Amino acid sequence: MSLSSSLSAGVAGLSANATRLATISDNIANSGTYGYKQAETEFSALVLTGNQGSGVYSAGGVLASTTRLIQESGALVSTSNATDLAISGRGMLPVTTVESIDNTGDEPMMMTTTGSFHTDESGVLKTDSGLVLLGWPADADGSIATYARDTVTDLEPVVINANQTAGDPTTEMNLGVNLPAEDADGDYPLSVEYFGNLGTSESIDLIFSPSATLDNTWTMTMSDSASGGATVGEYTLVFDDTREQGGTLFSVTPTTNNPATSSYASGTGVLSLEVDGGSMDVSIGQLGDTNGLTQLSDSFSPTSITKDGSPVGNLTSVEVDENGYMTATYDTGFTRTIYQIPIVDVPNYNGLTSLSGQAYQVSPSSGSFFLWDAGDGPTGAVSGYSRESSTTDVASELTDLIQTQRAYSSNAKVIQTVDEMLQETTNIKR
Repeated sequence: MSLSSSLSAGVAGLSANATRLATISDNIANSGTYGYKQAETEFSALVLTGNQGSGVYSAGGVLASTTRLIQESGALVSTSNATDLAISGRGMLPVTTVESIDNTGDEPMMMTTTGSFHTDESGVLKTDSGLVLLGWPADADGSIATYARDTVTDLEPVVINANQTAGDPTTEMNLGVNLPAEDADGDYPLSVEYFGNLGTSESIDLIFSPSATLDNTWTMTMSDSASGGATVGEYTLVFDDTREQGGTLFSVTPTTNNPATSSYASGTGVLSLEVDGGSMDVSIGQLGDTNGLTQLSDSFSPTSITKDGSPVGNLTSVEVDENGYMTATYDTGFTRTIYQIPIVDVPNYNGLTSLSGQAYQVSPSSGSFFLWDAGDGPTGAVSGYSRESSTTDVASELTDLIQTQRAYSSNAKVIQTVDEMLQETTNIKR
């Protein structure tokens, strides 16, 4: 009977508009929630087709379906916390739950578009809602190994210990020293500090000795304090006295006291030494090069001495760059990469399963995930000191709220009218 189908259609209309009201309420309530993705309710008609030409029509009603528009991106908002992270473009951050890392077993793969991450009492970087940031750990030298991109097996919770210390051993040194061209009197000592593998302060001690005949020839002896003063290099230096290249190195020749582990490469101007902690490259300049060792004027002076490495320092801060590399900075000025945060991408973001706390998981509708380096492929860059704002448009939601209220009232009116008509049908018996 058409009358009863009208009643069913009215009830379906009330239910559909109640669902739409729920999504509007959720959107407005989360208009200030970072990373919130707007939900949308779509209506589709249900048509019950009767016999053609029968003159009878049965109302099918309406069906409501809700979709969360995860693919939409909110505007980025600047913050003062270096580990407030967001994605500028496509992609999500890999996260897991605190409960999963407290228990043995694999962490579930989850993702989020933004998060305000802070360290807890164990140094684990997580949000207030309990989402733990995942990343690939760096090796001791700051390099990132090659990991599989279609599995989370190699991802680890990011842990930052506030009392963490680190040192950077010296492996390269550049010596710019001027030797006197005349009036050279006795030996000229020079001590250059370097940092050992354990962050200790050591030194390469050099002695420049002029030849007795002062014929632009010197003997350079290099010893290592960490090896008890053992000689790590000894060379005869001859300087050019021509007009074109006067004062530059003419030849570098190892003496009979030079260790077999030491050598000079004329093509690069680098001395290879073997100190107590390992190998070290010391640049003294190429032949004919004005940078490095020279013999000019009548003064002995170190003109430019540089080296890499640093002593042991305490962790002061961490930051994440646009490529997802998390760098730790120490109070000695030393910086080192400690993690790489990959970007998670799936074919259909709107098909992801939504979880509490602006977290998502893959589903059959979303397709399988892939881990990209930030900025590669279709993915965007990681933005530190940033949060992604809610995608809710409050003005649009309020407009939809008015329309939903009117539609709900109209469907209620339909039910009321059907009730009155059924009452009239009942009154026929009287």
